[in-house]
Amino acid sequence: MRVLITGMGGELGTRVANLLEEDESVTEILGIDLFPPRRRIFRSEFHRVEPTDRRKAVHLVRDFDPEVILHLGVFEPHSRTNPTEAQRSTAASAVSVLGAAAKCPSLTSIVVRSGVEAYGRRRGAPTRPDEGAALDPTSPFGASLAHVEQVANEAGDVAGVPVTSLRLAPIVGPSIPSPLGRYLRLPAVAVDPLSEMPFSLLHQEDACQAMVAAAWARHDGPLNVVGAGAVTATQAVLMGRRIPVPVFGPGWLAAAAVAEMQGAPLPAHAREILVRGCTADGALARSVLGIEPRSTHDVVSQLYRWDTVAHPEPSDQAARR
Repeated sequence: MRVLITGMGGELGTRVANLLEEDESVTEILGIDLFPPRRRIFRSEFHRVEPTDRRKAVHLVRDFDPEVILHLGVFEPHSRTNPTEAQRSTAASAVSVLGAAAKCPSLTSIVVRSGVEAYGRRRGAPTRPDEGAALDPTSPFGASLAHVEQVANEAGDVAGVPVTSLRLAPIVGPSIPSPLGRYLRLPAVAVDPLSEMPFSLLHQEDACQAMVAAAWARHDGPLNVVGAGAVTATQAVLMGRRIPVPVFGPGWLAAAAVAEMQGAPLPAHAREILVRGCTADGALARSVLGIEPRSTHDVVSQLYRWDTVAHPEPSDQAARR
């Protein structure tokens, strides 16, 4: 099987490539991204491509003629790029890569990274939507994810292949550049204890396992991939032994400014998660993909678990030098 991975340079994309490299039935892997891979790759071929460089992306995709495409080229605001650049790059990557893939004769399936943020958190929206709920994004990132799904579905219709949209819960972990994760790790964290609703999370390793499983499942339709259970922002902060700071209404503007000065910008979708909650029904994904993501409580615990750095003692001979 020949697999094309967009977004291979990110933590998720590189890990997915490593997992596929362990499978001997995957004969060729091609990756493209704006950034180089985050860890070593062994059998994969990587090309650095600007999201807006449509000519180069189309040329690479059509020459490779993938059987499966894993489109992970989604840029989360304030992950590695600012919100404007993230939205522009996400849209450009989806249109160029998926549009080119639709015309590849060997293509058998498309898998795209989406997120539960695409459901939106408008008043009256279901608090735990299943895959049949309508998409009604209420944040720029949610709108970007909905657009990626639309482009993928159109490409799938043209190619006549199934499209799996993985609607992932917010992904956090000790080594992934998640704006929500950075924010929750601040010493003091602004929360809204009067109106906050629970949210679910997904560990970065479980997200990667879901993507690899989806490459083989060839499911046609969306799948919610979420960890069991949910927490509120205050509960998460207390689990991490941080200080919850009550904030209401306009106070969030000041809280966001303070967080940004501390290196943890708070994009609109992250604030929406903290206040309005964000979860979904993941039963179908567990059945189709055969995976059981770790619970949200476990993800929060690992988020705050820092490995200690052991500094070796100098030898006597080195000390004398």
